Amino acid sequence: MVTTNAKDVRKLREAEQRRKAIIKVVRKLIKKGGLSDVSLRKVAELAGFSTTVVYALFDDKATLITQAMDEDLLDLTRLMVAAAAARKAPLDRLRAMARAYIQFGITHPDEYVFVFMQPRPHAPNESARVKHGDPSQDPYAFVRGLVGDMATKSGLSTKEVDIDLMTQIIWEGIHGLTARHLVMGPDDAWVPVVPAESHVEAMIEVLLTGVQQHFKTR
Repeated sequence: MVTTNAKDVRKLREAEQRRKAIIKVVRKLIKKGGLSDVSLRKVAELAGFSTTVVYALFDDKATLITQAMDEDLLDLTRLMVAAAAARKAPLDRLRAMARAYIQFGITHPDEYVFVFMQPRPHAPNESARVKHGDPSQDPYAFVRGLVGDMATKSGLSTKEVDIDLMTQIIWEGIHGLTARHLVMGPDDAWVPVVPAESHVEAMIEVLLTGVQQHFKTR
């Protein structure tokens, strides 16, 4: 005889299997036609479920899109954490993180464009499977932690607003290089070719040097 507890476990397992199947369909649709190609009705049809099942697992399209991003955000965070862990000095940890970020975007173009390069509906943070503010899962929280450590040990401002400013400036720099590479490619006729590795290293140094100069305490 199946106990109530066992039934509950089975239902949870089945719900998770459905959720993963639906997310897989969403990612395929986005890769093929972008976010505009995603609707809960279409996703339900392609996944082989009723719209009732989809609505029971995801409140709306924004939640569906948010959870479809989770896997990519976790992969990016894992790569940045591993890269930074191999270094000790705060600046070296930031350099390693930045290289890992750019490498992720260049080697995973579809995933990067999905998460960072197209407008999308926003769901509440709690609707994501990635835990907002957890540096082991949330890439922004991880980078912010590195920046905070660097600021403390390099005599920079440790005001909360300044930590966020530094974090976002660094993020915007490495995102810009990654996005340019993905949109224009390495051989675009309008942009003179420069050694890719030198470009990355120079940009990281300019970013970090500028941040240190601007935010140093007096």
